[in-house]
Amino acid sequence: MSVRVRFAPSPTGYLHIGGARTALFNWLYARHVGGTFILRVEDTDAARNTQEAVDVILSGLRWMGLDWDEGPQTGAADGPSKGDRGPYFQSQRGEIYKRRVQELKDKGLAYDHEGAVKFRMQREPVTIPDLVVGDVVRELTDREKFDPDFVIVRSDGQPVFHLVNVIDDLEMAITHVIRGEDHLSNTAKHIALFKAFGVAPPQYAHIPLILNKDGSKMSKRDTGASLSGYVEDGYAPEAVVNYLCLLGWSPKGNREVVPIKEVVELFDLPHILRHNARFDLAKLHWINGEYIKQMDASRFGQLAQEALGKAGVVTAGFAPDYVAAAFATAKEKIKQFREIPSFTDFYFKDEFAYDAEAVAKSFTAENKPRVEKLRGAFAALTTFDAATLEQALKAVSAELGVKAGALVAPVRLACTGRAVGPSLYHLVEILGRERVLKRLDAALAKMG
Repeated sequence: MSVRVRFAPSPTGYLHIGGARTALFNWLYARHVGGTFILRVEDTDAARNTQEAVDVILSGLRWMGLDWDEGPQTGAADGPSKGDRGPYFQSQRGEIYKRRVQELKDKGLAYDHEGAVKFRMQREPVTIPDLVVGDVVRELTDREKFDPDFVIVRSDGQPVFHLVNVIDDLEMAITHVIRGEDHLSNTAKHIALFKAFGVAPPQYAHIPLILNKDGSKMSKRDTGASLSGYVEDGYAPEAVVNYLCLLGWSPKGNREVVPIKEVVELFDLPHILRHNARFDLAKLHWINGEYIKQMDASRFGQLAQEALGKAGVVTAGFAPDYVAAAFATAKEKIKQFREIPSFTDFYFKDEFAYDAEAVAKSFTAENKPRVEKLRGAFAALTTFDAATLEQALKAVSAELGVKAGALVAPVRLACTGRAVGPSLYHLVEILGRERVLKRLDAALAKMG
């Protein structure tokens, strides 16, 4: 049997972290067994759905690196990696649903009721075999014992979730339905519908919910609930994906930093944990820092460039070696890429604002002659590298009878506009003699 799985989100304006984790687990299983991963957008609610909401889902999955394997040709230039294929849209599959509803009516398993269409639900309990939860017996509620039938097409002609979900899984030959445990309550109806169509239902794997750290259910307003927040905050996609893998699954040996290629090799449905996962932003932050530490210069530069672009900082006019050297000075300093502008934007700007508090402390009348003397020392150097610059600064500070920090603070502020940042001697070397002397002159003009 060739495994076929799907992720079927509703476009509601954001991609919940639970939905992102569901997509990831489906993708991981498909990649682990060499199966097919399908993306299907459940957009039958025309009043709520917008293209913008769909774009949020697509961009989120692409940011995570989750490519899907089939779908209608779009001809779009920004399609997924396996050709220009978009997802399936339920709004474009109306004729299929009408045909299948008529099939149920012809079998006597569906009937018109007050302008709607209802399905004749079975009257006995439904057993749900689940690869994660185990066998679950769904008993009829007291109300259902009186009337277990349920609406599959509303009076406005719109098919409901239960119907289209099952029909699409049937038409797309889905073999495994991997979804959140909150959908377990729907599954008895889905199994009954599959049987009504005369086919065996797919295998179900209901994965644990993601809860807040305090054990409450994570809503869309809770911290960390929206995937777009991680994009905006400058997390590395591979770190977020790594962390989501740990929300309901665990490799042996209590390891927490596991490359995605290794996760694909290890991941399997029987290894999904039964208990609910608790979201821990501090752990994600730590994992992100670990990924940044281990990141090669090329990948770090790519993500740093994206972060600077969002901040409106342009690096296009600078030599690649200069840009790479600038980024290298920030690699050990940051934990999230949103910090990149504050650690590197001064490399790419000739004019910038000075931190007001730092100006009051460092751009003083007392410091002016000290900086002037250091400027002369820097101008006279024949070699302008970090080691030589450090020696020159320490020699001037010794001559003046002050600690090196008395010169480091005003020079850093003059060169970067800030009181903190990368190693001073390395950033001065990268900026180069001409830029540094010009910035020192600008700072001296502001001193009393």
